[in-house]
Amino acid sequence: MTIELPTPVADYVAANARLDVDGMIEPFAPDAVVLDVGLGKRFAGHAELRTLFEEEVVPARAIFTPDTARQEDGKVVVEGPAHGDFPSSPIRFTYNFTLQNGTIKALEITL
Repeated sequence: MTIELPTPVADYVAANARLDVDGMIEPFAPDAVVLDVGLGKRFAGHAELRTLFEEEVVPARAIFTPDTARQEDGKVVVEGPAHGDFPSSPIRFTYNFTLQNGTIKALEITL
């Protein structure tokens, strides 16, 4: 199933599918914040996002495959499984994106 995603979200998802760290960072605003509820961690700015992607996403080969998307309270809510080399794979996640000026300003990841 193909779903319509705003450009910065689609760019992030495509880069994640390639495990391309630079590509995953690119759609984020320089001061973007990511809250990963599952990890219990907050990441702010490109340097911390690089740490998240290089230390958590790439080693686990965690690839998010969205299957639904909707607008909700000014956010883009995207849901789907993440597959990879981690316990209980696949796990279904909800990604709440806040977009601003064509970039991802904030992302909250929940189970």
